[in-house]
Amino acid sequence: MKASIIKIGNSKGLRLSKYIIERYNIKDTVELILEKGRIILKPVEEPRKGWDDAFRKMHSNQDDTLLIDDVFEDESFD
Repeated sequence: MKASIIKIGNSKGLRLSKYIIERYNIKDTVELILEKGRIILKPVEEPRKGWDDAFRKMHSNQDDTLLIDDVFEDESFD
C-alpha cells in the first residue's frame, strides 16, 4: 500500500485512512519503530487503562472481597 506524505505547517506527515485507523485500533498516538531501513507504526496500547476507576467503583459497591480465602484451613506455616 502506498501513502502520500503531506505538508503540515513546517513539518510533513503521513495521513492514515479511516479503514487503517479502525482496523488497527489506532487512537491518538502510535509508536515509531525504526528497523533496518523500515519505519513501523505500532498502535500504543493501554491494557490497564480505566482499572483505577473500576477498582474504586467495586470498592464503593463493596464488591471487592476475596472469592477464595488466601489461607486455607489445612495450610501449615511451621
